[in-house]
Amino acid sequence: MSIRSSIEAIANWFNTLGTPEPIVHWGHPVMMGIVVFAMGSAAAWAGWRSRTLATINQEMASKNKADHRKIAPLMYIFLLLGYTGGVLSLVMQGEPILESPHFVTGTVAISLLTINALIAATGFIGNKATARTVHAYVGSTALLILVAHAVLGLKLGLSISN
Repeated sequence: MSIRSSIEAIANWFNTLGTPEPIVHWGHPVMMGIVVFAMGSAAAWAGWRSRTLATINQEMASKNKADHRKIAPLMYIFLLLGYTGGVLSLVMQGEPILESPHFVTGTVAISLLTINALIAATGFIGNKATARTVHAYVGSTALLILVAHAVLGLKLGLSISN
């Protein structure tokens, strides 16, 4: 059984709901754009501010760290849901799912964010500074890839005929 055939049953069910074509076509990019640009930038900003303010203003550093801890996990969950929603949207539109650079960048970004989630879940491997630094740079790299992912997604969305 292929990935596509296992997803097609779900896509067919969603197609029976009569969802307007513009929502099927542009719903994923709009919602994920909000997640990436609003939540992603807020999570990155708070995370980096907590690092840079740690020696200057401990109170502000703690506030930013708390903000990062609130935003980043939600962003990760929304991105996981959006990843599956994007694949489902392509299947609903009869498009290939594993072939585009958009799919590749999404997969790489989700993989990097999963690594970051695991680093954080371990307590930064015993609260090691190196693990925190890796976490910061892996997260920032994932966010940059997500910006490229958005550009590739826009290009993909415009290439799909309605």
